[in-house]
Amino acid sequence: MNRKEALALFLGDVIVLFVALFAMLFVRYGADFSSTLWTSHIVSFSILFIVWVLVYFISGLYEKHTLILKNKLPAILFNSQIINIAIAVLFFYLIPYFDITPKTNLFVYLLFSLILMLLWRLKGVELINFKHKQKAVAIGSGSEMHELISEINGNSRYDLKFLSSIDVDNIDSIDFQEEILNRIYSEGVGVIAVDLRNEKVSKILPTLYNLIFSRVRFVDMNKIYEDIFDRVPLSLVKYSWFLENISLAPRIAYDVPKRLMDIIVGGVLAVISLVVYPFVIIAIKIEDGREIFSVQTRVGRNNKEIKLFKFRSMAFTDGGKWDGDGKENYVTKVGAFIRKTRIDELPQLWNVLMGDISLIGPRPEFAEAVKKYTEDIPYYNIRHLIKPGLSGWAQMKHDKHPHHGTDTVETKNKLSFDLYYIKNRSFLLDLKIALQTIQIMLLVKGR
Repeated sequence: MNRKEALALFLGDVIVLFVALFAMLFVRYGADFSSTLWTSHIVSFSILFIVWVLVYFISGLYEKHTLILKNKLPAILFNSQIINIAIAVLFFYLIPYFDITPKTNLFVYLLFSLILMLLWRLKGVELINFKHKQKAVAIGSGSEMHELISEINGNSRYDLKFLSSIDVDNIDSIDFQEEILNRIYSEGVGVIAVDLRNEKVSKILPTLYNLIFSRVRFVDMNKIYEDIFDRVPLSLVKYSWFLENISLAPRIAYDVPKRLMDIIVGGVLAVISLVVYPFVIIAIKIEDGREIFSVQTRVGRNNKEIKLFKFRSMAFTDGGKWDGDGKENYVTKVGAFIRKTRIDELPQLWNVLMGDISLIGPRPEFAEAVKKYTEDIPYYNIRHLIKPGLSGWAQMKHDKHPHHGTDTVETKNKLSFDLYYIKNRSFLLDLKIALQTIQIMLLVKGR
């Protein structure tokens, strides 16, 4: 159903773009509108539309519409349209072959497309009923179960509606026949989302088995959670989950292209980035005259320590601590700029070439933080089974990951995204992360 919705959104976007073009020509030329006029515009604009749709994809406008994305949708859509307007202006002004005469046509079209796309995505989409609601019951425990129920029941786009939930931590105090089974039969419940990895669920498995003959469908609560939130529910996973989903067996079809991408793309970017080095070096020297680079010891694959290179953005090279030489550390003025623009990360491209890190993977942590998190967070060391990366899934999806000091709560949330990546890593997922990283860098979003 997610693929069907994404396809419907894509087709709707394409139709809106062409309708905006037709509306612009009709308004501009009225009775003089002709098929020749339409043909003269359709070729060049079609090429532009391909680029625009790619921008929509990178921006996340074809991803699952959770409540989080619904709240962010207006800002995401508006930013995407601003980028597309800039692309259109450059496209028609810098490529003479696709010249539009008069230029007023271009700006009228940009206005029409902005208005129609906003109306379609914010209001028109609500008129499309993608899914038929099925009544459901949730059986499990933990905060993620309640988060899942709240998300699904609060969003009309999902094909489920939870009528009730059973907390297996309190299963002994529940009259299963009276409170649950009778309601399942009387209200026509068709789906039961259950955490089969929970040991306490085993007590009611014989009863659940009999529901198969009543055409009740059982689905894995862990899988639903992953599909919706793009992360692994930590409170729902046990050792069995890792045995089923995590494997370090060689995957030639993925490992070889990934390393080639690191070498080729990382090498090209490393050479190009050398143009920036003199300006950064001069700026750092002018501000405080201290060292240019910061060398940080972090934990890499198989818990081995690696040395990462960065342009120094703080007053002292402190290895991630907030104190240096007994003085309070702080971000310098130059450091604030290069951190905001990600320029401070450019030297790490040489780490990519050396094989210490990859372009895409879980971000490596400081050794001191890893020691604490390993003690406080179950399964934390799993993230060190693969090579860390310059950018990662958690960086795209988790807004509150800590940058300095330790934060166990937010690092748990970050780990849930890292586990999702380790389980589902593929060349296409890496490409998606890379495209979204480019978008973040172009928009100069904060860190």
